[in-house]
Amino acid sequence: MVRARTLTEDEVAVAPRHSAAAHLLAASMPRLVVAARRTSASIIHGLHGRRRAGVGENFWQFRRYSQGESASRIDWRRSALGDHLYVREQEWEAAHTVFIWIDRSRSMAFKSDLATDSKLERAVIMTLALADLLVRGGERVGLIGLGAPTASRRAVDILAQQLLAAPPDEQMPAPRPLSQLSEAVLIGDFLEPEQEIATAVRGLAGNGARGHLLAISDPAEETFPFSGRTEFIDPEIMTRFTLGRAQDLREDYALRLAAHRESVRRIAGPLGWSTALHRTDRPPSEALLSLYTQLTESPNETRSERLAG
Repeated sequence: MVRARTLTEDEVAVAPRHSAAAHLLAASMPRLVVAARRTSASIIHGLHGRRRAGVGENFWQFRRYSQGESASRIDWRRSALGDHLYVREQEWEAAHTVFIWIDRSRSMAFKSDLATDSKLERAVIMTLALADLLVRGGERVGLIGLGAPTASRRAVDILAQQLLAAPPDEQMPAPRPLSQLSEAVLIGDFLEPEQEIATAVRGLAGNGARGHLLAISDPAEETFPFSGRTEFIDPEIMTRFTLGRAQDLREDYALRLAAHRESVRRIAGPLGWSTALHRTDRPPSEALLSLYTQLTESPNETRSERLAG
């Protein structure tokens, strides 16, 4: 039997909206910071800088010389070891800025017995771990609407404090265009109406900024394991409804969820934004490595859409 963790009626009656969730997040933050650092450390080994060629001082790799390139780029010492000419490439060193947004609406507090973290807790872990990886690679990172971007090695602590001090927020990020050299990472469950998602994403991408949507989902939301008489509670407005045979909704639920995610893909795809899905019963390092790879690849490389239906 899957049991959802929701606010009690007493909490709703005596506390301002979101205050109970805010207290839970504050109590969990030390654990989330540790988990974020552990997640970052688990994948940092073997990653080589930003893995992009460009103007810089640090050696990245040798590659085969291409006809038409300037002969001055040939590394003659390396070329002398074989039958081909090789070019010595340097790492790309011009730091750019990655702006991250975390969905902090009430639905993100959901956690079933099938998961170890709530969706919000997992989103925080992913955000802080990603920030740690980015600043280690020489990039700047900031939270949309919560503070100026930073390249400090203390980015994990800085962003954690900004999240704890942030007021409640139930809205998608304001549609303010980011610069073309910036990138946006939006992390949430993306269960909002499609028009709200479209307005936010198209607004941020208005100047050609790249972006990535990482959907966080509880396994119970994916499998709909409910059966028999079941009471459901809308975490946003706390309305309730009861079904006598919850299992009868499973197929329709799956179809509607798939259709909604397809709509999100259609919003992101024409803008060149990627989409991905992360379940809270899976290790955060899986989605984090994929996301970090996309953020650090060359801007002209093709990015696939990965949001599972």
